[in-house]
Amino acid sequence: MSPEKMVTMANQIAGFFKTQPGEDQAERVADHLRDFWEPRMRGQLRAYVAEGGDGLDDLVIAAARKI
Repeated sequence: MSPEKMVTMANQIAGFFKTQPGEDQAERVADHLRDFWEPRMRGQLRAYVAEGGDGLDDLVIAAARKI
């Protein structure tokens, strides 16, 4: 998938979990990515974060480091 689409999708997930109560939002985003993104998508996200993660929400970056 294009990096732009990946960033948009990941940030939408983070946006949802930011509205949920609790202090474990990064873990919940990571759980969602594990459950619903295929391994290639997760790998692309991890590689994108390793390259700087331009445009990604900080919550997505934290979650990507957990998967």
